[in-house]
Amino acid sequence: MDFLGLLLCAIFTCILVHSLNSLLGWKKRSAIKYPPGPNGFPIIGNLFELGDKPHMSLAKLSQIHGPIMSLKLGCITTVVVSSPLMAKEVLQTHDISFSNRTVPDALRSYKHDEFGLPWMPMSSRWRSIRKICNLHMFSGKKLDGNHHLRRSKVQELLSEVQKCCEAGCAVAIGEVAFGTSLNFLSSTIFSMDLDSQPGSGSVQDFKTLVRHMTEAGGKPNLADYFPILRKIDPQGIRSRHKIFTGEMMQLFNQMIAVRLQLRKVPGYVTSNDMLDALLDISENNSEEIDTSRIEHLLLDLFVAGTDTTASTLEFSMAELLRNPETLMKARAELENTIGKGNPVQESDISRLPYLQAIVKETFRLHPTAPLLIPRKAPDADTAIAGFTVPKGAQVLVNAWAIGRDPSTWDNPISFEPERFLRSDIDVRGQNFELIPFGSGRRICPGLPLAIRMIHLMLGSLIHSFDWKLEDGVSTEDLNMEEKFGITLQMAHPLRAVPILR
Repeated sequence: MDFLGLLLCAIFTCILVHSLNSLLGWKKRSAIKYPPGPNGFPIIGNLFELGDKPHMSLAKLSQIHGPIMSLKLGCITTVVVSSPLMAKEVLQTHDISFSNRTVPDALRSYKHDEFGLPWMPMSSRWRSIRKICNLHMFSGKKLDGNHHLRRSKVQELLSEVQKCCEAGCAVAIGEVAFGTSLNFLSSTIFSMDLDSQPGSGSVQDFKTLVRHMTEAGGKPNLADYFPILRKIDPQGIRSRHKIFTGEMMQLFNQMIAVRLQLRKVPGYVTSNDMLDALLDISENNSEEIDTSRIEHLLLDLFVAGTDTTASTLEFSMAELLRNPETLMKARAELENTIGKGNPVQESDISRLPYLQAIVKETFRLHPTAPLLIPRKAPDADTAIAGFTVPKGAQVLVNAWAIGRDPSTWDNPISFEPERFLRSDIDVRGQNFELIPFGSGRRICPGLPLAIRMIHLMLGSLIHSFDWKLEDGVSTEDLNMEEKFGITLQMAHPLRAVPILR
């Protein structure tokens, strides 16, 4: 049955419940000032206005109804904020109130809504796992200590590109960036490259699996808009997502089981990697994290740490190929600062302001989580900017719209890194004009690692090689269409031919 047919079934299923609730709650609601928004159809509300690129549709609606607006998506009241000021209200002023998540039904398989770090409710357990991640993965000390691993994986990336250069063939930018991120994470967590292990499959297999998961998690789902339908999963989205999640969980279970057996061998020497650290904590204090939750944490680290970094690098390279003058400026900065033939080091990044500006401009135009991760209003009405956000509402922060807001940015749809040379705006959650990682208590914990990886990979690729588009495609014809999911992707993956400098 197609989406429209399923939607009609949902309408008839929910009409009686909805009508009764409307009748009982009408008088109470009429006295409350909700944020403005478009009129919707009975029962389905504004569902048809979302389209297949909700971040764009909601941005257009915000131009009509304002930076804070409300919509009815089936049975779910959704409040969307689309300006830096309104984002600050949600993510900073009322951060505690809006710290919990609205979880897509697809992610409820294997209880990932309870055990997954980005989705679990605020609690002492969430704080404990977050602390573990920061201490053993994302702290400055830890990142400084394993910089050699990142350098090694980037060198492997350059060697792979060199082979394509010698063969005169194109490089799938997103795929090689994904592979680099994947192997760095697996070396950090498991002390080995994940794609080299029996049964783990190739980088492309892993990448396909992650993409299936993020697309299923972001696909319009009737079970999200009509919770009464969750038990029957009418579109099969949760069932499909469960298959993809299960494959990854099985892989991580195998890795954990092997390590547990090794740890029982007399004379075992700890690897001092993330997995050993997690198992040490689990054995000493299972209240902080037990083995059943470790696999959920690994799932989050690998999905979030590979797809987002690869997508950002792919968009950065695409924008540079579309803007040759910008690419020339970046290359000139690298040559003047580092020198021809010298490798880019992490310690060089602070001396490359134009490269940093390119990355910021990419985050502005192409945030990998365009609507961030949905938040949930508390169990009481909350006042924001003179409006009432009803209890339990879904709250979306449209980072994509904020990055293209003409009242905030000059020439908002143009790729102009120079704007950041004149600005102190950063991506670390304090400047609400640019919040690709979110802000507040639930800001992405992987931000420090992502910043290092993206700058190092991008700087290395443009410093070591010249680039041209595949098959004589002109820069004007380069397709920048976006594909929506939990993360934003290029709908047409970038392929470019490297030329040895």
